[in-house]
Amino acid sequence: MTLPPLSLYIHIPWCVRKCPYCDFNSHNAPQSLPQREYVEALLSDLDQDLPLAQGRPLTSIFFGGGTPSLFAPENIARILDGVALRLDFATAIEITLETNPGTVEHGSFAGYRRAGVNRISFGVQSFDDQALLRIGRIHDAAQAERAIKQAQDAGIENLNLDLMYALPQQTLDAALRDVEKAITLQTPHLSHYQLTLEPNTAFAANPPPLPDEDSAWDMQEACQARLADAGLAQYEVSAYARPGRECTHNLNYWRFGDYLGIGAGAHAKLTGVGNREQAQDPSSDSISQATGYRLPATELQIRRRWKLRAPRGYLEHAHSARRIGGDDLIATDQLPFEFMLNALRLNGGVALTNFEATTGFGAELIQPQLAQAQARGWLDVDTGHVRATELGRRFLNDVIASFLPRDRAPHTHGGPPHA
Repeated sequence: MTLPPLSLYIHIPWCVRKCPYCDFNSHNAPQSLPQREYVEALLSDLDQDLPLAQGRPLTSIFFGGGTPSLFAPENIARILDGVALRLDFATAIEITLETNPGTVEHGSFAGYRRAGVNRISFGVQSFDDQALLRIGRIHDAAQAERAIKQAQDAGIENLNLDLMYALPQQTLDAALRDVEKAITLQTPHLSHYQLTLEPNTAFAANPPPLPDEDSAWDMQEACQARLADAGLAQYEVSAYARPGRECTHNLNYWRFGDYLGIGAGAHAKLTGVGNREQAQDPSSDSISQATGYRLPATELQIRRRWKLRAPRGYLEHAHSARRIGGDDLIATDQLPFEFMLNALRLNGGVALTNFEATTGFGAELIQPQLAQAQARGWLDVDTGHVRATELGRRFLNDVIASFLPRDRAPHTHGGPPHA
């Protein structure tokens, strides 16, 4: 049986200053970053995870954070050189580095390009200086525009901009101005998403005045239409791209591919082949009883693994098994939900053969849920392909929840994709 494609996520956990809306595993940087020590920890972490790659080449690498561009280009090069010694790279591998636009935070873009980085993702969030102040960003609009042009001048044309809408006190016109500026800068990929108040953040504890739901929806629709007019097609809930510039790394997430995760708090999703009886998964029997579907004796086993979150603890234990913060086998009856949680985010949907290839089950396992969602107008199911309708995209959480087993809560490990 063919295993899914494999990507690598590398987490750099430090920022100059943590933003008040951020719920990622990020920490204010110490005066002196332990760059060399952390690089050694990452490569040791990868050495111990190598058997999980099962001989597959990497289709993409993503440096996320935190602010990975706090690391000097020579240290990013040391990481990539070390990875290349351990794993094969697919032809035309995509290697993304997240950066904030503040000029104090990043090294030379030419240096990052020489290191092997061929895609930059900028956390711009807005081109309005007052909006940036309200959300606690440390850069201004001029710095953002200058950094984008510097990356382009260095020969890195594959760029993503993160933009938020429904910011504190933001108007529809202001949200459209942000999108217009991104179009003017000719960036080929845009992540455009609504600011939400996540638990355990400064904004959750002290909420700023945000636009109401109707205003936020108006912003989403107007910005989406303008991006489409400019040739940036929406291919996922919050992702827009010119043809051929879709994010390879995120597409692998959404298509339920595999990924290794190294670094403090990094998550992985990995597939192996095992015997159902050995897995001792009682949900396998519940599926058989509820659906009459005969499960194969040998099936794909899919697990989530994550590393210790705290940078200090990770550095202390990176050279041993104690670096692992958790390792869970996904219950068999959770797999339809896990698959759809990702795949239905894609505007174009997914072939049901991909469900079969990545879960090990035939599509007949989910026919009752597909039929019910189709009857409600939530899904289009045609010639072995499934995608959310316009109505389904408005109620996407409900659509995805319909694939949950009745007596189980959703699996929450694994964080959102990056851009």
